[in-house]
Amino acid sequence: MGPVGDVFKALADPTRRIILDELTDGDGQTLFEICGRLTTRHGITSSRQATSQHLAVLESAGLVETRREGRYKFHHINTTPLLQISERWLTSTEGGST
Repeated sequence: MGPVGDVFKALADPTRRIILDELTDGDGQTLFEICGRLTTRHGITSSRQATSQHLAVLESAGLVETRREGRYKFHHINTTPLLQISERWLTSTEGGST
């Protein structure tokens, strides 16, 4: 599918968009923290396994990066793929019309 397609696929799911919203609000969360926020703030009662799969899709698309500390895995948002997509269409071309 390619990097841009992976980003669009990752963003197509509403739960994954909410996970990114939560990481924007509080970067560096564990799976347990993300699951808690999904339940308490959004009423989403996904299992830890389902949330972990969502995070794996986001990580594969480059939208989430992880860092391990001991037995904990912290998830961080990475907006670089979003910037690359916006630059693709927002960059004006020389001599072209809009």
